[in-house]
Amino acid sequence: MMGRFAKKPELLAPAGNMEKLRMAVLYGADAVYLAGTSFGMRSFAGNFTDEELPLAVQFAHGHGVRVHCTVNTMPRNDEAERLPAHLERLQDAGVDALIVADLGAFTLAGRYAPRCQRHISTQASVSNFESARAWYDLGASRVILARELSLAEIRTIRERTPAALELEAFVHGAMCVSYSGRCLLSNYMTGRDANRGACAQPCRYQYYLMEEKRPGEYFPVFEDEKGTYIMNSRDMCMIDHVDDLMDVGLDSLKIEGRAKSGYYAAIVTGAYRHVIDDVFAGRPVDQVWRDEVEHVSHRRYATGFYYGQPGQYYENSRYIRDWQIGAMVLHCEADGMATLRLNNKFSAGETAEMVGPDLRPFAFTVPEMEDADGLPLLEPRRPGMLFRMRLPRAVPPMSLLRLARSLSAPDRQE
Repeated sequence: MMGRFAKKPELLAPAGNMEKLRMAVLYGADAVYLAGTSFGMRSFAGNFTDEELPLAVQFAHGHGVRVHCTVNTMPRNDEAERLPAHLERLQDAGVDALIVADLGAFTLAGRYAPRCQRHISTQASVSNFESARAWYDLGASRVILARELSLAEIRTIRERTPAALELEAFVHGAMCVSYSGRCLLSNYMTGRDANRGACAQPCRYQYYLMEEKRPGEYFPVFEDEKGTYIMNSRDMCMIDHVDDLMDVGLDSLKIEGRAKSGYYAAIVTGAYRHVIDDVFAGRPVDQVWRDEVEHVSHRRYATGFYYGQPGQYYENSRYIRDWQIGAMVLHCEADGMATLRLNNKFSAGETAEMVGPDLRPFAFTVPEMEDADGLPLLEPRRPGMLFRMRLPRAVPPMSLLRLARSLSAPDRQE
């Protein structure tokens, strides 16, 4: 059965370091976005050194995956002087596209990395067709739209911009309380500048009031019996609405999360990969992939601004963490005998799930294992240790054994 869409959008996944890049690539990304050790908006993601970056590009290109590199901070004078050399290094490493927000950085990218496409960062807050068209006229091949746009607004931008201009939008991950992430709160409160990749997320803090004449007495800011989170936001999740995202003409669907785990990169990328493929082919979506996004650490999901103003979320700001990686498969023989590396301890007899690259998740009971010397093993305990286990069937390398674990922080009690 053929689907009704003429073009399948790119699936763009986060790659905060080499492990996360491998996960994103093997679990189905069409492209990954990453950063060098400077000029990127995620200072704490790990990122890639000048030596690592060519290896990352080589691995991605070897699997037919494009690499986009962020250069989307707002550089100061001294940084602008260093930027040409950085741009040349990125081009020499084989990066396919540069993500920029500053007009000066955009101009320098065209001069010092002419073989790289130039994508306009969401930090530029492109929210209308005139802005998008202006960037295209200057030489941009893609704009990453402001996160505050509705589907109707995106449709209008698509209709009123050149077809050659690609449109990208975030479809999954954390939302920011400030417009397109342009916030000074972290800088003011902690000295860590959100616009230079070091956001401390003070919008997630739990705030109380203190009255001037009652020092040391803290009063909760009540919204209901649980209190209020005055700048809180849920995580975006559009996996149930991929057809609508395709319908408005988006060229790239972007997953947020360079600072999140390799497990997150794998599971969310794999889930969207299968849903995009099903929707494009006109097949019913296999709900097991929809369920996968519930298996990663996340705040409660919402659909962002796509269907209108999302409203404020007052309940809590905690993450939902109900699953934990037990081990990663390094090698598996045809009969299911696998070599694994331990992440978190578990025991024979427990119920576990296995998920992997293009592998539909399945549950099984953990059998008795054996250590590196072939001795019986009931409970591997040392993180990083290698051990062997017979799985119910063969699985690809970098498949993950996970276990149900209640790791969520409890709700605040009044």
